[in-house]
Amino acid sequence: MKVLITGGAGFIGSHVVRLFVNKYPNSQIYNLDKLTYAGNLANLSDIENKPNYTFIKGDIVDAGFINKLFEEHKFNAVIHLAAESHVDRSIADPLAFVFTNVIGTVNLLNAAKEQFKKDNASFKRFYHVSTDEVYGTLGDMGLFTETTAYDPHSPYSASKASSDHFVRAYFDTYKLPAVISNCSNNYGPYHFPEKLIPLCINNIKNNKPLPIYGKGENVRDWLFVEDHARAIDVIFHKAQDGSTYNIGGHNEWTNIDVIRLLCRIMDKKLNRAEGTNEKLITFVKDRAGHDLRYAIDSTKLQNELEWKPSLQFEEGLTKTVEWYLNNEEWLNNVTSGAYANYYEGQYVKR
Repeated sequence: MKVLITGGAGFIGSHVVRLFVNKYPNSQIYNLDKLTYAGNLANLSDIENKPNYTFIKGDIVDAGFINKLFEEHKFNAVIHLAAESHVDRSIADPLAFVFTNVIGTVNLLNAAKEQFKKDNASFKRFYHVSTDEVYGTLGDMGLFTETTAYDPHSPYSASKASSDHFVRAYFDTYKLPAVISNCSNNYGPYHFPEKLIPLCINNIKNNKPLPIYGKGENVRDWLFVEDHARAIDVIFHKAQDGSTYNIGGHNEWTNIDVIRLLCRIMDKKLNRAEGTNEKLITFVKDRAGHDLRYAIDSTKLQNELEWKPSLQFEEGLTKTVEWYLNNEEWLNNVTSGAYANYYEGQYVKR
């Protein structure tokens, strides 16, 4: 099998690439990544010399490039993770999310559609990895299911909802063998420190304020990233064409409680007096269109494909903290002023 994984140098993508390269030595795994600020080949240094692994730098928005890539390598499966994913960035620059998340996805769908017509392989698959944010927000009760109506509230979630619709349309119209998964918030190693947990780990380490939107009452369902990679593996191989699965940890926490737990764990790991890190918590103006609560019902995935999360949250969060503290070189590199990436023709610093 020749599997193209897009966004494979990013947070979730790197875990998926590593899993597939190590678990399926007889398959060729191709990692396509543009290497924007969140893509980092250091995330995959442990497998970069494996004989069944190939890295390709490129942009999914470039239709000509994508078409040539499929013609050259003749992929018979795609796992599509490449996406702009930070809500704050989508509010500042919505069009960048339209290009990558919508047009980029359609470029891949078109290329896969043409290539799959020519391929006699017994197994062909286009797997689109999406988010629970397409469903909008919940009140105090209820869970998102696979049949929950879409109600995106940010440019990011709107762009992912659009890409989901295109994948389903290609399954219905062209019979493209496609599947979709929508996942809750991930955490774990190699997470770029602009998202809540790695940002606060880095700030605690450096005694900097911990910015929390509003009163920290927003609720999220948290899933350890390696459990997400395992779910992707199961869905990729076992799901029926046209199906959708929600992936969640059944693990709801308010943002403020997540950070308080993180502070207690890091008090111990850094040998600081209990309560020291919690003093760094700083409440800031709430994000525009900030969804109150996400909660995933992953019963379908657990019952049909026999997947379930492997870690309790405190165990997973402790494991995550230990990874960041043991990988200071990685963290210092991606947070330094010298860390710049080529993006739309220019080097930019965050």
